[in-house]
Amino acid sequence: MAKIKIKQIGSPIRRPEAQKKILIGLGLGKMNRVVELEDTAEVRGAIQKLPHMVAVVEG
Repeated sequence: MAKIKIKQIGSPIRRPEAQKKILIGLGLGKMNRVVELEDTAEVRGAIQKLPHMVAVVEG
């Protein structure tokens, strides 16, 4: 499987609890943290729910 790098660019402060849980599920939680995950449909769906808080990093 291919890997995808995700960077948190938005703060979870004053966000709904569901969005905070999605961030934690992706392995994020602090600003500018980068994680590398398998490129699956579940991960892509989580990214689509948080376009204002996460970004896909090239490389």
